[in-house]
Amino acid sequence: MSESLIKLTADCIATVIPAGDEMTLISGSEVEMVQNLGGSLTVKLGGILYRIDANELGKLDSEQLKELGVKLGDEEQPPAIQGVFSEKLLWDALKTCFDPEIPINIVDLGLVYDLSTQKTADEKYTASIKMTLTAQGCGMGPVIAEDARRKIESIPEVESATVDIVWDPPWTPHMISEEGRQHLGIS
Repeated sequence: MSESLIKLTADCIATVIPAGDEMTLISGSEVEMVQNLGGSLTVKLGGILYRIDANELGKLDSEQLKELGVKLGDEEQPPAIQGVFSEKLLWDALKTCFDPEIPINIVDLGLVYDLSTQKTADEKYTASIKMTLTAQGCGMGPVIAEDARRKIESIPEVESATVDIVWDPPWTPHMISEEGRQHLGIS
């Protein structure tokens, strides 16, 4: 078996990329790991890309995943969501969300247009995020938005978060940050 192949040891719910439809990958299938970022896996099977969410990783062979450098959901939270509450902490949490086809976080990809917070009566916060996608027809929008919402809400001081997908202004590659451009090797 190739170094990046994972043999599914259980049926696994995955999202078809870029359509956004859910599908079950059958136990015994061998999938090729394409991307391991943000707590989810992008895998390829039969020439089709799928995103396996963090909550499905527990169904896979934990020893094999560890050998491939995949962190399981029961491991420690990433440093980006720990610390004293601040807007930077929220931005850092959003930097743990990735487009499943592009190995850059959604902040450096230029998808997050606005982030605001409001203090609640019980000294917690609500967060509101406005983001876009690289293409209007991308079915992965709800998946990426839900990932962002969950990661923001995992911060103890955040009571709730909403993520709205907007199309104005339309995304262009010029919105990629300098760090993102360096990662992709573009100028």
